[in-house]
Amino acid sequence: MRDLLDHYDRFVAGGEPFGRAVVTSVWGSAPRPAGACLLATASGRIAGSVSGGCVESATAYEIAEAIERGSPEVVTFGVSDETAWEVGLACGGTIRVFVEPAVRPELVEALRTGAGVVIATLLDGPAPGAAMVVGEDGRVAGPLPPSGASGRAARDAARALASVADRVSAGALDALQHETSRTEPVVAPDGTELSVFFEVHPRQPRLVIFGGVHVAAALVTLARTLGYRTIVADGREAFLTRERFPDADELIHAWPTEAFERVGLDGATYVCVLSHDPKFDEPALDIALRSPAAYVGAIGSRKTQAARRDRLKRAGLTDAELAKLRGPIGLDLGGRQPHDIALAILAEITAVRYGGSHQPKSDAGRA
Repeated sequence: MRDLLDHYDRFVAGGEPFGRAVVTSVWGSAPRPAGACLLATASGRIAGSVSGGCVESATAYEIAEAIERGSPEVVTFGVSDETAWEVGLACGGTIRVFVEPAVRPELVEALRTGAGVVIATLLDGPAPGAAMVVGEDGRVAGPLPPSGASGRAARDAARALASVADRVSAGALDALQHETSRTEPVVAPDGTELSVFFEVHPRQPRLVIFGGVHVAAALVTLARTLGYRTIVADGREAFLTRERFPDADELIHAWPTEAFERVGLDGATYVCVLSHDPKFDEPALDIALRSPAAYVGAIGSRKTQAARRDRLKRAGLTDAELAKLRGPIGLDLGGRQPHDIALAILAEITAVRYGGSHQPKSDAGRA
């Protein structure tokens, strides 16, 4: 949903009612994961995707129906459903989609901050559509009634969700930690099992590059496409110009200590040290490897990396801290041009971020 905020603003400015749909569960080879989102107006204008093109038209129709009805609904598309075949879901998968007649303003407000947030929604029971918005700091907005609900229905829905609020909040924070949207059962005090969808929107990841070299320029361009906030730092002013980095979100002319202090390295930060100059690289790595950064990689040959690790260990880094260092940086894709190297770096970062195997999918299951 965060990537649809510009579309959200345009739909608001257009003045036409619009709602949204979000994938809550997938089975088989459905093309989009849980959390994939679609916005649609009452007249059928759409933004986003829930299936990569298979059931978008049908989902937009369901959103229009929800707008007219004024209440949410869970809709299932699958190969066993004749309607699904008619709309094109013939890839052997099934998706369940939660359709709302409006977009919760609490969710939009939370997403604009860039912080991590989860919207936890009841999909069944006495109050389908009731929700809580849980921030990464544990703060909760809600319980919120189903979209379109008012009066007694809204109060009853809020009470139903409030009865499991602690369990839902804990589940939301766990889902946020794993950066994975999912549907899970939550048991109410009376023993009733409720289905809750945890829609995860992680904190916007930041790519911090120390070293304004040619690879860094290519890396910034690719990283922005993947949704990273990009920050380039260098102690050499000539390397750090808008002409070289027109797409960077921020440029910092400083040595590593000052640059990283200004940035603040946290668990949503991915650090690439690319200056190829020991007077910059090693102070930068000394700080980054001691930090909670999710990824730390450094350019240089295996020989360079071995000598660098020895010097860093003598400087006081522990074996556990040195084990975080990805060097030589990136996966071995074979290319040697700047964009090839940038792609290799982002491929490794993506694998680290999502727990990938670093292996070709075609190798899966081979002996």
